[in-house]
Amino acid sequence: MAEFTTSDGLRLHYEDTGSGQPLLCLAGLTRTTRDFDFLAPHLGGLRMIAMDYRGRGRSDRAPDPASYDVMREMRDAVELLDHLGLGRLTVLGTSRGGLIAMAMAAMAPDRLTGVILNDVGPEISAEGIARIMDYVGRPPVWRDLDSAAAGLAEALGPQFPGVPPTRWRAVAAAQFDETPEGLQLRYDPRLREALAAQAEAGPPPDLWPLFDALKPLPAGVLRGANSDILSVQTLAEMRRRHPGLHVGEIPDRGHAPFLDEPESLAVIHTVLRLAR
Repeated sequence: MAEFTTSDGLRLHYEDTGSGQPLLCLAGLTRTTRDFDFLAPHLGGLRMIAMDYRGRGRSDRAPDPASYDVMREMRDAVELLDHLGLGRLTVLGTSRGGLIAMAMAAMAPDRLTGVILNDVGPEISAEGIARIMDYVGRPPVWRDLDSAAAGLAEALGPQFPGVPPTRWRAVAAAQFDETPEGLQLRYDPRLREALAAQAEAGPPPDLWPLFDALKPLPAGVLRGANSDILSVQTLAEMRRRHPGLHVGEIPDRGHAPFLDEPESLAVIHTVLRLAR
C-alpha cells in the first residue's frame, strides 16, 4: 500500500499508476481514490495519481477534526507532490477536490499546468449544501451493498436518469465497506463536526479570487445538467471571468458526473493536451 506522511504526522494513502503526463485526481468530500474508477480506463498514456484525504478511505483519521479543512487538504496534496518528486501537473478535482484545486491555483500556482473542475465552482448552492449535511457523518441505513445500490438509485435517480443497476452497485461498493455488522462509512464521521464548526464560524469565504487564479492556466469545468451544487448562474459567471474556460455540460447527470461520459472526456482530454 502506497502512503506518505504529512508534515503534521498523518499517514495518507495514495495510488500512482501508469506513466506519461501526470494527472492528480482529487475526490469528493466523503469519497476516496475509487471516485476515479470509471475514468481510469480512458486515461491510457497518462500517469494517474489519486489520494485519500485525511480521514477518508485508507488514510489516517486526524486527532482533531478541525484539520478536515480545504486549506489543510490542499497542503496535503502539495506534500504528496513533494513526496513523489513532481514539480508541475494537471489537477482534476471532483466537488471538494475542485475547491482544493482552486486553492492550489491561488496558493501554489507554480505546481500547476492545468485544472479541471468536476461539478463545482466558487459558489455552492444552498440546496446542495443542505443535501450534503443531511447525510454526512450519518451511518448507512442499508444492510448490504445490494440494498445500498437500490437505495442510491431511488434517491439519486431523478438526477441520474437511465443509470443501470450495475453502475449503482459499483457506486455503492466505492462508498461503503460491507462488514458482518452491516455497512460502514469509508470516512471519519467527525467530518460532520468539522463542517458544522466551519458553518458556525461565519459566512463562507469568497472563493472567486481562488477561481480567478485559474486564468493563466488551461482550465475546464464539467457540470451535470441536473446538478444541485453548481448552478447555471455560477457557471455563467465562471465563463465570463475565464473566457478560455472549456465547458462540458453533461446530460442526465447530477452531482457529480462519473467522468466517463463523452462530454466529460472531451473536456478532460482537451485540457490535458493544452497543459502538456
